[in-house]
Amino acid sequence: MFDFLDSDWFNITLEVIFIILISYDIKKYIETKKREYIVNIVLTLVFAVWTLYPYYNSYVGWDENQKAEMISTCTQKEVSLGNKSENNETLCKCVDEAIFKEYTYDEYKTVDKNGTDFQEFIKETKEECADDSWF
Repeated sequence: MFDFLDSDWFNITLEVIFIILISYDIKKYIETKKREYIVNIVLTLVFAVWTLYPYYNSYVGWDENQKAEMISTCTQKEVSLGNKSENNETLCKCVDEAIFKEYTYDEYKTVDKNGTDFQEFIKETKEECADDSWF
């Protein structure tokens, strides 16, 4: 029901809203010099960090070398979709991006790849990536 919370567009929209709110408060502070606008700016910044930190943490948690290593191993192996098996680079990139967002590098290395939680995550991700209804 709340799958949109994990989407990149939701996070980008939040960033734009935070920038608009901060810009408005800065403008009003310059015009009036009231301290209440400083409080609004600080609260907006704190809320923005609290809201967007998990999003950025997942992307910052991976070095480019680690991403390249994972992508290269993904494109070398077969990616299976249900009963058909194909080497689909687009699906591979989509799954990789979902893993980059869901796990930090250290979490990914320690997660049980054969565990039911991870397998369920991969299955759902492949289904979402293979769904062309949004394109």
